[in-house]
Amino acid sequence: MLHENDAVKIIESFLLPRLKLLKSQIEKDEIHRLADELRKAAGNSPLLRFSVVSDIHIQYWDTQAQSKLGAALDDLNQLIPSLDALVINGDLGDGRSNDYSMLTSILQKHPLPNQICFTIGNHDYYKAYYNASGDWSPSTFPNGESDSASMERFLSFTKMTSVYYDRWIQGYHFIFLGSEQYRQSNPNNNEDAWLSLAQLKWLQSQLQDNYIKHKPLFVFLHQPLQGTVSGSLSRGIVQHNELKQLLSQYPEVILFTGHTHWELQLTSTLIRDVFTMVNSSSVSYPYDSNDQLIQGNRSEGLVIVVYADRIHVRGRDFYNQAWIPEADYLVKL
Repeated sequence: MLHENDAVKIIESFLLPRLKLLKSQIEKDEIHRLADELRKAAGNSPLLRFSVVSDIHIQYWDTQAQSKLGAALDDLNQLIPSLDALVINGDLGDGRSNDYSMLTSILQKHPLPNQICFTIGNHDYYKAYYNASGDWSPSTFPNGESDSASMERFLSFTKMTSVYYDRWIQGYHFIFLGSEQYRQSNPNNNEDAWLSLAQLKWLQSQLQDNYIKHKPLFVFLHQPLQGTVSGSLSRGIVQHNELKQLLSQYPEVILFTGHTHWELQLTSTLIRDVFTMVNSSSVSYPYDSNDQLIQGNRSEGLVIVVYADRIHVRGRDFYNQAWIPEADYLVKL
């Protein structure tokens, strides 16, 4: 049997350096395949595989968004039929009951992993922009809608008891955060995530729960920390200082966010501070670096494969059923 140290040496000294020299995605995929075969021979197989997508924006009338989500689910199933989990990281729709009904229908028609997890996004509070007739009416905001009503519909759909919760998947800790307020509670919130003191205290306890040094902690929130990953603005989370301070105590954290829609080929898709942050683009409507909608059939998301010594993060082009070469990252543990 190949010794694990020898496999790592071959991979890091001979195979991975070749990736920088190759332009063909087929050749790059072959390097990754050979590396995986070496790891398997050394007993270092994948321990966890999951996908993170966001900003699916399923509205009951939007057939384009509906088709893109269905295609993404089919592509993921063909790519990795034994995927451990799928995370849909916010902006499921516009928060109306018929949007959730349409999303339920799509999910029932396509193959899914055993675990599917959701976070709440700013658009999931958007029923406040629709009047009693169902028409878009920002001038009469909030149209009788409350934060609690928006959260109740989200929780009814997800069958969760809170917009923040955790799950253990294949022995790894997944921590899901969610905004608890929108503009009708405080106009100064804008489109930012608002995290209560109770949620932040809960997060602190979850980060400590069965903590093992160098073992990744996967954290999910729709909005990114300001001035970090591609497309993030000068604000995005009301309690950004408190959140960053908490996460910075754990370099094992990998924070996955959506919201910006910025495409995955950009250089700041994944950035490393004290901890790691990753943008997930959009299944329905990716944007370019000028914050403009990319025309055509673009649809993107992430596939994450966890090994004992590293995490492989790859961007996926669901429409063309292809990897995105620029979005190919190894996070060492």
